[in-house]
Amino acid sequence: MTVDPLAEIVTLLQPAARLSKLVECAGSWRIHRQATGEPFYCAVLDGRCRIAVDGQPPMVLQAGDFVLVPAMRDLINESLDPPAGRSVSVPRQVSNGHVRVGRQDGPADLRMRIGHCSFGSPNADLLVPLLPQMVLARGQSRLVTLMQLVSDETRAQRPARELVLERLLEVLLIEALRCGAETAASPGLSRGLADERLAAALCALHARPEHPWTVAELAAEAALSRSAFFARFSRTVGLPPMQYLQAWRMALAKQLLRERELGIDEVAERVGYGSASAFSVAFARHSGVAPARYARTIQGKA
Repeated sequence: MTVDPLAEIVTLLQPAARLSKLVECAGSWRIHRQATGEPFYCAVLDGRCRIAVDGQPPMVLQAGDFVLVPAMRDLINESLDPPAGRSVSVPRQVSNGHVRVGRQDGPADLRMRIGHCSFGSPNADLLVPLLPQMVLARGQSRLVTLMQLVSDETRAQRPARELVLERLLEVLLIEALRCGAETAASPGLSRGLADERLAAALCALHARPEHPWTVAELAAEAALSRSAFFARFSRTVGLPPMQYLQAWRMALAKQLLRERELGIDEVAERVGYGSASAFSVAFARHSGVAPARYARTIQGKA
């Protein structure tokens, strides 16, 4: 069975659009975006600027660049000649969905489209750590087009709007993650899938989460020695293989419990646990609540 781990995770996250706007900047300016934990993305349409995420070394962005931060951290976005000290510019609204930063008159030095979305999945806390902290994709015009479609749909009041937005955002996130796999500023699933050896192990793991995988078996899927596989996987994906497997199993378990079609024993078997008791201990350790109680809570909210 062919499995696409990236598509599985993005679909399970249930992205929903929250805000999209065109930002024009001129002169000397600086924007500080507070950490929200929600996804943030930005496409530079014209000009150049500098960006620094969570205290990391700043990077210069130019027209055609796309940045995705799956869980928003403190972010500084500024002109190449920013204001002295730590002063922050106040954006001014030009019209609905259009703001200007810095000098208010004359042509803009930079135009970018930014967006914020949210993840509807209760598994987001388990799934987001499987993605890179930040992705930079350069020269991908499709991402700009997708952002424009998201922006247009956000402002329209057409039938099936929420469904269309969810699908557009899924495509946007997948496209960003696979385009930026080689330039991702941090480890994550997309970088793992860009590695042919690790991709084989990841696809096998996702295809059979119920299998009692060992590091040795996954290493064999990747055609690597156990030690080489463990080091390469941990470095590239950002988690040791068994920790990644456990995070994915817990995310699947939550989804199955939400669907309320299987009992605890069956859910345990589907996600690779030999008994309901072993599964309950692992689930409670990760989620802070027993699976039976989690299922009752979800049912009460339905």
